[in-house]
Amino acid sequence: MAPRLVQPEFSVQRDGERCIACGVCVRQCANQVHSYHPEYEEVRAAAERCVGCHRCAWLCPTGALSIIHTPPTYRHGGHWSSEAISNVYKQADSGGVLLGAMGNSQPVPVYWDHLLLNASQVTNPSIDPLREPMELKTFLGRKPDQVELEMSGPEPSLATTLAPQLELSMPIMFSAMSYGAISYPACKSLAMAARELGTLANSGEGGLHPDFWDFGPSMIVQVASGRFGVTPDYLGAAAAVEIKIGQGAKPGIGGHLPGEKVDDSVSRTRMIPVGSDALSPAPHHDIYSIEDLRQLIYSLKEAVRYRKPISVKIAAVHNVAAIASGIVRAGADIVAIDGYKGGTGAAPAMIRDNVGIPIEFALAAVDDRLRSEGIRNLASVVACGGFRCSADVVKALALGADAVYIGTAALIALGCHMCQQCFTGKCNWGIATQDPYLTRRLNPEIGAQRLYNLLSGWAHEIKEMMGGMGINAVESLRGNRHHLRAWGLSDRELKILGISAVGE
Repeated sequence: MAPRLVQPEFSVQRDGERCIACGVCVRQCANQVHSYHPEYEEVRAAAERCVGCHRCAWLCPTGALSIIHTPPTYRHGGHWSSEAISNVYKQADSGGVLLGAMGNSQPVPVYWDHLLLNASQVTNPSIDPLREPMELKTFLGRKPDQVELEMSGPEPSLATTLAPQLELSMPIMFSAMSYGAISYPACKSLAMAARELGTLANSGEGGLHPDFWDFGPSMIVQVASGRFGVTPDYLGAAAAVEIKIGQGAKPGIGGHLPGEKVDDSVSRTRMIPVGSDALSPAPHHDIYSIEDLRQLIYSLKEAVRYRKPISVKIAAVHNVAAIASGIVRAGADIVAIDGYKGGTGAAPAMIRDNVGIPIEFALAAVDDRLRSEGIRNLASVVACGGFRCSADVVKALALGADAVYIGTAALIALGCHMCQQCFTGKCNWGIATQDPYLTRRLNPEIGAQRLYNLLSGWAHEIKEMMGGMGINAVESLRGNRHHLRAWGLSDRELKILGISAVGE
């Protein structure tokens, strides 16, 4: 057998005086890192199998375990990093494509961290959100150029017929994560939390499990290239329909759910055979132009009898502004843009780390283009791809978004430890797996409560930040770049973002 050249990424350290060989770590690790040796009455670890989920250390009753990140220490020059060397070793061993999961792990700039928010002082008094009303309610969908009021009765009424709108209690939704890529308890947690919060979850491209149809008014369903689970009833069950063209973690390529994740339940939901790989081709085979997209949009509007908004989700790429303009003119009510740091269950690592552009620049470009063409009101813009906290959300709204999708943050709230090994189906936290032994580890009731707590906390913080700006409604914040200033960015970056530097 050829020697293994890739060094273990984690060191499993066991305190021999504390370890009682109870076997908790052996039973809890889906990657078979720990094993009990009865001859020596001790537990040993195979560090090369460890993915750094920390479940064993978290559950060890005596605190005997520590998982230490030990990056490879190959000798390298400025051009050949340890990661690059490890990747060559891995592909020389396997001959396959390097896979990655969750978000981009490269040390690229986080532009949200270079943007600062304004605050009121003397001339524009701030607002106390504890004592004065603050409006986070958001409506997504096509808006008319102007509205007319009917004054015949004692109270004025709206005479203009509005296009279908999505009403959100806050400008935050749970992004597309399909059943199969994540577990039944994870999907249920998201749906339950969305309904309780008054916002929306997204089914992803894997169809909608029959148990979740009751959550339809709190769900967006996707129509992807594979058309998994798409039926007229599926389209009619949800609050909105989203055409998935691309996603930030893998622009330009399709999806792949390994056959080992396709059990009987996933099979029925996706309408594919048990154990077969669920392959979504890169293109929709009925879309090769904006005109083709227009046809699909209107076909879906006919299917839902023009009662639900139609969204189109695209990845953030170099010409995203022109693409978004074409999508709006094709009749989409919502444009969702997924940035370079968006998460996923599985993607070729080279594509995840090297294709696409950050959501900050894509969002600014799209908002500018739609405004300059006078069509900004014809569609709402939803930003996604790496939102970590409420401050990121506020900055995105000021940059031009109507709302944001969060995915990775939601999974972390459920217990995800960012192992970035979702594609193995061995998630020790019961999230990115279909193994019934592992999925039982996630209680949907507890998961939904944690998601509710997360977004409730973010909503409070958003109100505090808006109040500090002297703003009492998200409508006044949307696209208001005067409330943003940047530090540490070049003049070119400032121009693209459309904001001023600190001190200006």
